[in-house]
Amino acid sequence: MNKIIYLDAAATMQKPDCVIGAEVDFLRNSYANAGRGICTRAVAVDDMVAATRRRVAEFINADANQVVFTSGATDGLNRVVNILTRQPWYAEMSTFAVSDIDHHSARLPWQELMYDGHIRKMFKCELDENFDINPNSVPKTDFLVITAMSNVLGRSQDVRAIIAAARRKNPDVVTIVDASQYVVHEKIDVKEWDCDFLVFSGHKIGADTGVGILYIRDSKKLFPDKFGGGMVLRVGGIESATKGSGGALFYENNPDLNLILNESPEMWEAGTLPLSQIAGLTPAIDYLEKHRPNLDLIKYAYDELEKIPKVKILTTRDAAILSFVVDGMHPLDVGALIGANDICVRAGNMCAAWIHTRMGIPGSIRISVGSQNTIDDINKTIDVINKIVK
Repeated sequence: MNKIIYLDAAATMQKPDCVIGAEVDFLRNSYANAGRGICTRAVAVDDMVAATRRRVAEFINADANQVVFTSGATDGLNRVVNILTRQPWYAEMSTFAVSDIDHHSARLPWQELMYDGHIRKMFKCELDENFDINPNSVPKTDFLVITAMSNVLGRSQDVRAIIAAARRKNPDVVTIVDASQYVVHEKIDVKEWDCDFLVFSGHKIGADTGVGILYIRDSKKLFPDKFGGGMVLRVGGIESATKGSGGALFYENNPDLNLILNESPEMWEAGTLPLSQIAGLTPAIDYLEKHRPNLDLIKYAYDELEKIPKVKILTTRDAAILSFVVDGMHPLDVGALIGANDICVRAGNMCAAWIHTRMGIPGSIRISVGSQNTIDDINKTIDVINKIVK
């Protein structure tokens, strides 16, 4: 297993020892449920969750009560749609905008709303010659989905400019940022970006699978999408109540069902949290900030692949990843042959079919690096690709 060259960090990053150690220590020595007990260990778990939340908030320049733990970016993106459709003002909203660099998780929940007749029209943001979102062409819309970095092209988008352009056309536009790839390579500042929602997955930054982050700017004003243990302060026996965060939900036909919700972020986290995964988030963030992937390796791979006949590189030299195709070969065949040489790369449509359709190809092969990769890994991979092409 240790002989395998892993060049698929964009799909999921290998876990540094500090993350593995933190999770093992939690499971062996500190495990208990959060928000459910008053014993010493349960209180310690609550403190760990709160400290992790503060660290994540610092990481993206948010307030701690705006940070919600999810099971991943896909969960977060679907929850955003569910949250928005529960708001009393949603009936007045009827259009959304996406782009062809979106991951399936960013766009499909909105398309499903349109298919079901719950939203009227979908717009697409125009892309320039580099397949970047052109801020000047962002349409006037009620909801705007922004992929901060394509998992196929690896180019950072100007999120701040895109949101500013959208707000000039509609000050009330609701903006949702998928930062799953961006978060690995660039600093996020949700306040500077002025976004309403943002998501990313823990496993992309070296934490575990099963945990993600959902940033909600107006976390105290919106009404939740999930109900259960931990998010309720009191149920029943309320003479008068109003609907709202930290207030109460009133059921007119049965006052016994009245309930008062906890404040944010607890009101967004019904049920048991992924605690062992949360325990690994702070060390993952600390490690990532000191050991960002070495993109000089991508530049080197780009220069070497350019020399190989029949290889067509799809990404720019300064991208965070390297995607390519081989003339006359299906991407899955190329990926399988590379994998047969104990090298892990990604091959297929990357759950981003629209950009591949835009480029007129069924899929691509992607090389992405983590902090553990070396130039020797790249050289061995180039040698294998050379043999495959020949």
